[in-house]
Amino acid sequence: MSPTDTDWHPRLRALVADDPAADSAHDVHHLDRVWANARIILADPEHRGRADALVVLAAAYLHDCVAVAKDSPDRPRASRMAADRATGLLRGIGFPADRLEAVAHAIAAHSYSAGIPPETLEAEILQDADRLDAVGAIGLARTIAVGAELGRPLFHPTDPAARHRPVDESAWSSDHLMEKIVKLPARMNTAAGRALAERRIRIVHDFLAGLAEETRAPSADSLETLG
Repeated sequence: MSPTDTDWHPRLRALVADDPAADSAHDVHHLDRVWANARIILADPEHRGRADALVVLAAAYLHDCVAVAKDSPDRPRASRMAADRATGLLRGIGFPADRLEAVAHAIAAHSYSAGIPPETLEAEILQDADRLDAVGAIGLARTIAVGAELGRPLFHPTDPAARHRPVDESAWSSDHLMEKIVKLPARMNTAAGRALAERRIRIVHDFLAGLAEETRAPSADSLETLG
């Protein structure tokens, strides 16, 4: 980014820093992390100088500016609603008008549930940067936190690994990890995003493997050994 673009960072962050509707997984610290992830991708030689960093910056801080609960029927519309609101907020602070459409598209396309394909490099970078915060140690913590806020148990009590039942992310937080989160590295748009995701997702795989091991019923032989 140029020095002029850098000046926008505190202004954009201030727009959403005190949002009372943000939950613990989508607060301003999440937005800071998304922007940090985006900067890593922007700095990758494959993308350096090709993407509009100011568009990515604005989209990173405003992509969650409309809060819709994960279990709400309006969830698939949340990113479009955020894109509309972001456009109005950006106009209000004099953000460059020629970049508004690009910011709005990046925001609308970032959502997993919306199913909108990213059509620009900026949108691809934002989607990857947001998904990177859903994998790894932070992503694991966010999944557990959101599940707790929804009253969702952490795991199925007798079959957490879903060996003998269908996976149901709406019922168990660990199922959300299996149904969605572990698939994210393969769905990254950029090589830099994919490499980061593949490294970070290992902790989620380790967690699921440990959960299955620790909840496995002991065998008769092991009980005899203990006796």
